[in-house]
Amino acid sequence: MTKELWINLPSKDLARARQFYRDIGFTFNPNFPGGDSAVSLLVGSPAIVVMLFPEETFAGFASSGASDARSAAEVLLSIGADSREEVDALAARAAAAGGEVYGKPGESQGWMYGCGFADPDGHRWNVLYMDTEKMPGR
Repeated sequence: MTKELWINLPSKDLARARQFYRDIGFTFNPNFPGGDSAVSLLVGSPAIVVMLFPEETFAGFASSGASDARSAAEVLLSIGADSREEVDALAARAAAAGGEVYGKPGESQGWMYGCGFADPDGHRWNVLYMDTEKMPGR
């Protein structure tokens, strides 16, 4: 059985992407320095590895062209938050770092609270806090 999940994404400007994720507080993978060839992030617990590569490198791995995430969603990366305040803080940091908050923090269905933001390359992230005590049918 597999033990890790690695998500690979293309980037038009790796230095800008690295700074964006640093500014919003993501954790960089200490086992993968990357340099100019890649950015490696650790997300969640247990950690999922998110790799950002220059578009040309990504296209070579994928054996196809890289999609333009600014014009159409390729995937929605969803991460859990521990509180509403954590959702609000991440949305604020994403906006301050040059990302686009496309879904302002708010409540959904009476038991979920979340937001959506896109990084400078257009990759879409969903941040969600779930109060399962308020979940219908519980």
